Amino acid sequence: MTVALTLPDLSGKRVLITGGLGFIGSNLAHRCLELGAQITVYDVLDPRSGGNMANMKDISHQHQIIINDVRNFEALCAAVLNQDLIFNCAAYTSHPNSMREPLIDIDVNCKGAINLLEAVRRFNPDAELVHVGTSTQIGPLRQSPIDEDHAEYPLDIYSANKTVSEKYFLIYQRAYGVRARVVRLANVYGPRSNIKSPDFGFVNYFIGLALQGRDITIFGDGSQLRNFCFVDDVAEALIMAAMDERSLGEALFAVGDQHHSVAEVSEAICAQIGGQVRYVPWPADRKAIEIGDAVISNDKARRLLGWQPGTSLAEGLQQTRHYFEPQLAVYLR
Repeated sequence: MTVALTLPDLSGKRVLITGGLGFIGSNLAHRCLELGAQITVYDVLDPRSGGNMANMKDISHQHQIIINDVRNFEALCAAVLNQDLIFNCAAYTSHPNSMREPLIDIDVNCKGAINLLEAVRRFNPDAELVHVGTSTQIGPLRQSPIDEDHAEYPLDIYSANKTVSEKYFLIYQRAYGVRARVVRLANVYGPRSNIKSPDFGFVNYFIGLALQGRDITIFGDGSQLRNFCFVDDVAEALIMAAMDERSLGEALFAVGDQHHSVAEVSEAICAQIGGQVRYVPWPADRKAIEIGDAVISNDKARRLLGWQPGTSLAEGLQQTRHYFEPQLAVYLR
C-alpha cells in the first residue's frame, strides 16, 4: 500500500533543476509543479546522460527549459539568479562510460559541481541547494546494513567522482554558508527512466527488456542484495530535504526499506510486466566493479526529515508499466 507523506507547499517558489530532463530530475519537476512551484529545467541533453524531452511533454507549457551544460559557468550563473530551491540532478551517470571516458566524467561530475556551487555562492547564497548523490560511492560494504558513517571505497570513476562532488557541497556549506545538503540514492526505478541502455541502471533497463518481451540477463546467480526505491518516493525525499533546516550540511540516504536480491527483483519485473530471466556467467569487466551486497539503512532520513518510502515494489512496477506501455516506442528510439 502506498504511504502518503505531508509535503511542503511550494506555491510561488522558484525551482531550478539541473539535469531536469533526465530520470530523477523530470520526476522531481512534475512533483514540484504539483506542489505549486515555478520550474526552470537546465539540461544539456547529452545522449550519454539520459535526458529526454519526452519526459516533459505533458507539462511543456508549465516550465522553462534551458538547454545548456553545467560546464558552462556563465550560463549557470544566469540560471541560479532568483531561484529559491536548486536541485543538482545533473551528472555523467554511466559507470562503464566513466571507465572509458574518465576525463568527461571528471568535467561533468566534479567541475560541473564546482561551477554550480560557485554560481550559488556568488549570486544566490540564500537558495536552498540539494545535491543528488549515489550509494555506489561507498564501494564494497565493510558491514551490513550501512549508514552515512560508512567509509567510502569506490570501484569506478563515476562513483569516485560522485564521492568528490558530494564533499564539495558539504565543504561549501561549512566554509561559505551555502545552504547545501546531499541526498544519496540507490537503484531508483519508475516512469521517465532510460530503459534502452544498461548504462543508466540495471533495474530500468530490465524493465525496458520486459516491456519488449525480451529475456532479462542476470550475471552470476543474482544473489547480491540491493535497496530499491520508486522514483516518486525519491522526489518526495529531495523536496523534504530542501525545505528542512535539519538537513543542512548533511548527507542522507533516501533508499527503499526492503532489500531484494537482483534475481528476486528480476523475477518480480517478469511477473508484473513480462519476459523471463536468463542466468549467464559474469563478464570480466563488470565483475571487476561489482560491489556485492549493498544493504543500506534509511534511518537518518526518517529521523531528520520524517521521510519514508511508501510504494511497494509491485505497485511501483505496475505504475511504471502503465506509464511506458502507451508510449514505448518514444523511449526506445
